[in-house]
Amino acid sequence: MRRSSESTGPGRGFAPGQVRAARRALLAHYDRTRRDLPWRGERDPYRVWVSEVMLQQTRVETVIPYYRRWLERFPDVAALAGAGVDDVLLAWQGLGYYRRARALHSGARMVQEHHGGTLPSEYEALRALPGVGDYTAGAVASMAFGARVGAADGNVRRVLSRLHDEAALPLRRLRSLTDAWVDPQRPGDWNQAVMELGATICTPRSPACESCPLSPWCRARAAGTQEERPRRSRARPVPTRTLATAVVMDAEGRALLVRRPDGGLLGGLWAFPDRTVGEGATVAEVVRAARRAACSAGAEPTRRPGISLAPVTHRFTHLATTYRPVVLADSAPGGQNQRWVALHGPWPVAVPVAQQRIARAAAAALGVAGPL
Repeated sequence: MRRSSESTGPGRGFAPGQVRAARRALLAHYDRTRRDLPWRGERDPYRVWVSEVMLQQTRVETVIPYYRRWLERFPDVAALAGAGVDDVLLAWQGLGYYRRARALHSGARMVQEHHGGTLPSEYEALRALPGVGDYTAGAVASMAFGARVGAADGNVRRVLSRLHDEAALPLRRLRSLTDAWVDPQRPGDWNQAVMELGATICTPRSPACESCPLSPWCRARAAGTQEERPRRSRARPVPTRTLATAVVMDAEGRALLVRRPDGGLLGGLWAFPDRTVGEGATVAEVVRAARRAACSAGAEPTRRPGISLAPVTHRFTHLATTYRPVVLADSAPGGQNQRWVALHGPWPVAVPVAQQRIARAAAAALGVAGPL
């Protein structure tokens, strides 16, 4: 288990008295100014876990309504563990990074089966749950169970990089610092206070150093290097992909959705069938690829020309995607892992944002062009 020691402290020149004073200053600032968020002060491990997973790579303002609705639908571990995967993904729809929802669901089932429905208090046991990394394990352990262990997200990395005036914090060094700085009496509040500081004052650009409670101890501010800390890595080029997307319609005006494979992009979600095409593919090539995608999904489109829609672009973290939708008529019956849904919804399953945009475009086109 990760451990820290009051005797060693953060090291590299910070005296024990400085560490204690900095802790008092930051916690006092946090007590005065912390944002009123629905998970603040929460000690229920399940609720802490849900909030921290939702907050990964997602803005606080976006998470708040999802968090409240999630707890209404899945108020505890047992409710989440007993739910079907489609219900879980539907509740998550719109938050993105759907692997988080699948990991929460799998983790709840593991907790129900191996821990009697109660999240374990030990860091290593939390770390063993699906989708729980060092940060989430540290957050839950400290906030829900009072364990003196750090939780390092991007905000924390930035604060500590500036506090120590270190251009780069390798993972081992970062873990050491987060654990060493944790206040022994209020570990959960400390972790939240550092994250809050990074989100509101010690921001990536133009940090408000004059308002920062840690400024008397901040080495980067003293050196004038706060804008350079941490050193930014060079952005890697994002690969692109173009997908011919088949909006297959049946005689009743419903569209075909198929479940995506669990292990791939948007795994487990429902979407229109698609097929990768070259970036410069012609309209005819896109239509042929869309028909092949429909046939692979078990549909048998008629040979009518179809309606080509305007491209829809969507940026994932690791991939820039362009969908080239084609509306096709169909008369095949439904099969396994298929659903026929009205384009206007509401849909009973989770559908990615880009697919929703395609559905709206298809509905508008059919409204103009009439039935296929």
